[in-house]
Amino acid sequence: MTRDAVVFGIAGVAFGLLVGWIFGSQQAGRPMMTAAPAAQAAAQAPAGNQPPPLDLQRASALEQQAKARPTDAAIRAELGNVYFDAQRFDLAIPWYEEAFRLNPRDVNVSTDLGVAYYYTDDPDRALQQIAKSLAVDPNHVKTLLNQGIIRAFGKQDLVGALESWERVVQVAPDSPEAARAKQGIDGLKSAHGTGTPGATAAPTGRGGE
Repeated sequence: MTRDAVVFGIAGVAFGLLVGWIFGSQQAGRPMMTAAPAAQAAAQAPAGNQPPPLDLQRASALEQQAKARPTDAAIRAELGNVYFDAQRFDLAIPWYEEAFRLNPRDVNVSTDLGVAYYYTDDPDRALQQIAKSLAVDPNHVKTLLNQGIIRAFGKQDLVGALESWERVVQVAPDSPEAARAKQGIDGLKSAHGTGTPGATAAPTGRGGE
């Protein structure tokens, strides 16, 4: 669905920027983190053309259903999806939060919530939510992929990003997520020669169905 396209679009943008960011900062003779703001800003903007318009009629109908069924997590998750697909992340967050509160074992909702936090410039909260997803399913590959992207571009934690992406490849080596993760891993290895980022990217920690 649309959220998948958004997440994978971010992955493509992020991995493309990752190599340029690393090489550019090295060639300039300054720490990699000095290039972070521009890379982060580009990574946080969903790739592609304009988002689909917000379906106000559907959103209104779902909100009426949610009001009538205060313990229905699925309706709240769907409302979050409607707003997320229109890239109204600020409006998606409260519905995902309610859905997650009602069903804290829904990894997809939890990860979508984490990605929405990232898009609203809250990478620390995004990673905290991603950690909750992985506590439920440590091998959820889309969560692991997003964790790596958020770590790399939200926190400039390339060591942590490498760890997340290597886990994706380990868990699901033939998956589309693994193909994306390998791009990021190859970018880091090409830039640093050893596959391990330098000390300027100390791990500090910092999103789909």
